[in-house]
Amino acid sequence: MGTEELTRVADWRRQFDRACDRLRLEPFSWGDNDCAVGLAGNLVLALTGVDVASAYRRRYTTAIGALRVLRNSGHASLGDLAASLLPEHAHPSMARVGDIVTVTDGSAIGEVLGVVNGERIFVMTARGFGTVDRSRATRAFKVG
Repeated sequence: MGTEELTRVADWRRQFDRACDRLRLEPFSWGDNDCAVGLAGNLVLALTGVDVASAYRRRYTTAIGALRVLRNSGHASLGDLAASLLPEHAHPSMARVGDIVTVTDGSAIGEVLGVVNGERIFVMTARGFGTVDRSRATRAFKVG
């Protein structure tokens, strides 16, 4: 797909809210409802109608499997994966609601993908959505 610019659907905000309502209570599951395919991938799909995560869905079931798929696809980080699919903002402060960001964490992968929602970023937790302050974003990617 490359870093082509996607277009948001006309009622993107309603679609974003619906997808968030549906996803927010889904438990974490590697390769199905994790930060990449579950949160970021499903919200990009809701906003644009394009499934940028289709090549990664259900291809792994553990953190090590996710890291293996990431590395085998030629990416050193989740941010590099996102940059291969979406245009990158010059600075995370430029991100708007629905854009994808990276947030550094202590996991084996070293970062997670999140989705901007105002002054907070949606991130995945074991029980579904959590949020972190927007100031924690290290990179940002334009979704439409």
